[in-house]
Amino acid sequence: MSFPEDIFTEQDADPDTLAKLGPLKRLAGIWESRAGVDINPKAAGPERRQYSERIELQPIDAQSNGPQLFYGLRYHTRILASDEDATFHDQTGYWLWEPATGLVMQTLSIPRGQVAIAAGQATADALKLVLTARRGDTGYGICSTAFLEYAFRTDSYRIEVVFNPDGSWSYVLDTTLIVRGRPEPFVHRDQNTLVKVAEPTPNPLALLRKAR
Repeated sequence: MSFPEDIFTEQDADPDTLAKLGPLKRLAGIWESRAGVDINPKAAGPERRQYSERIELQPIDAQSNGPQLFYGLRYHTRILASDEDATFHDQTGYWLWEPATGLVMQTLSIPRGQVAIAAGQATADALKLVLTARRGDTGYGICSTAFLEYAFRTDSYRIEVVFNPDGSWSYVLDTTLIVRGRPEPFVHRDQNTLVKVAEPTPNPLALLRKAR
């Protein structure tokens, strides 16, 4: 990958993020589902659990790294197992789109001591996104607590998102784990199809321009 010699000059950004999100525009909004399936490792063997999910993806103002310009969505996911009241999984982060290169990124942070940046390439009208991250990669990698590295080391992350004709979207998320004491890697899988329940709120700068 090549980068420009001028690393300081910023591009002019469009104030309306929703107009510049490329393939991520289909993710904007609030989504829900009760059809999630999780396959995770337990002492007795793989466990299959059903879950409900609510994810909110809201546009942010454009962000720059010098000449690199991103339009994006800030998200929060809350997942409940079908047999529990407590939150089963909580996750925050950003989906980002770089129009100049077709780079798509997902940043994620979970409150069990793990963060990651996953990346892939797409066109503005793409109907499928595939993003990956690998442990040890300083660009698009995975960072975990010392305990997770010891007991449930995450070596890779892959998410595939498909935009369905009815306006819903589906994902399959695979994380490859090295579980302490187990001879083979374990593929931890989550999958779901989400339906929109509310439209997104325009980004702050777009709202300000509209108010004026």
